[in-house]
Amino acid sequence: MRRRLLALVCVTASLVSACGMLPHEHQRKTVTVWLMKDSASEGFLRRFTADFERTHKDLRLDIRVQEWTGIVDKVRKALRDDSGNGPDVIEVGNTQVPLYADGGRLADLTLESMRDWGQDTWLAGLAEPGKDGNKQYGIPWYAANRVVVYRKDLFEAAGVSRPPKTREEWLTDTGRLNAGGNQGIYLAGQDWYTLSGFIWDEGGDLAQQRDYRWKGALDTPAALRGMEFYRRLQSLGRGPVDADEEHPPQAGVFAAGKVAQIVAVPGLARSIVEQNPDLRGKLGFFPVPGKTAARPGTVFTGGSDLVVPENTRDQFAATAVVGALTGARWDTELARTMNYVPNRTTLARAVAGEEGVAAMAAGAAHGRATPSTPQWADVEADNPIKGYMTRVIEGADPATEARRASARITRDLAPDV
Repeated sequence: MRRRLLALVCVTASLVSACGMLPHEHQRKTVTVWLMKDSASEGFLRRFTADFERTHKDLRLDIRVQEWTGIVDKVRKALRDDSGNGPDVIEVGNTQVPLYADGGRLADLTLESMRDWGQDTWLAGLAEPGKDGNKQYGIPWYAANRVVVYRKDLFEAAGVSRPPKTREEWLTDTGRLNAGGNQGIYLAGQDWYTLSGFIWDEGGDLAQQRDYRWKGALDTPAALRGMEFYRRLQSLGRGPVDADEEHPPQAGVFAAGKVAQIVAVPGLARSIVEQNPDLRGKLGFFPVPGKTAARPGTVFTGGSDLVVPENTRDQFAATAVVGALTGARWDTELARTMNYVPNRTTLARAVAGEEGVAAMAAGAAHGRATPSTPQWADVEADNPIKGYMTRVIEGADPATEARRASARITRDLAPDV
């Protein structure tokens, strides 16, 4: 509590050198930061550390890079550790924030978010999973989402002069591309992240909270319309109906040729060109089309938030790091360095010169995340959405299968009810 009051006395993070030191303390305080592997380049981290320590004379950064494998258990253990030796700032997947906020283990950063950090400009797909009620625990850092990666040469050969702007145009163009031995689109039958966007565009959801209880919502008319569009689009290619986009990895399928489009993050293009150098210069990107040309389609927004453990040794110092990393200057540099979408809609112009990232940023403005509940991890562990998609594509009654899948989701989200 004393640390929190001290933070309120200091108006901005720039005053950390005046407020962060106790009398007669002459050594820098160390702020331990856990960041995930490949989230930021070594060069970026060196530049940020040098600048932060220059402007915060009483603080020193100890950035420790973590592996994604096993990170949930590692973070949970750190949040329970009251020895004072744990991390002060942690990068977490945006949809993981509810998992860690459960039980009161994260610091409430609502005040800083509203007063200092421009909360009203954040991407919703990063900000919403970081909230629990009216409290903000996760602070958006960077985003990545799916776009359409396409073969410019195959589009030209099929007489498609420009990327489609609407869903109906997309279906028409994909049908024209699905000829001469080419697949108009390679879309696996269980790519549920892509399906989610179509459901959200129709006004539906994967699950809904009513009277403090979460219930599966795949059986709503809106969600069923999203599934029907997915079925129609998926049929314009030869994607496996009983597998997701990683089985086999769709980059390899695309690289082998004869595929006009995939739905993927733009960074996958690097892997495609590495596997087939003949495709260098032939790949393009456009946002997933929406129902009308007025705006791109809704997409699942992945990415990372920064959180501060409740057991940090110095919450004020930790929030100074979060504020600097997620501020306009360094968030823009991170996006340019790593081809990410910045954390704010107002920063989209900073990546406008890169075709893939610009397409991603256009979609991110309408991005969403999975339901904000710790139990969503249980849904994904044995995901009933995947089996539902396969059965519908194979010809089963959509309404019947949607009711079954929704009931499973409800059980997973409320296991003790």
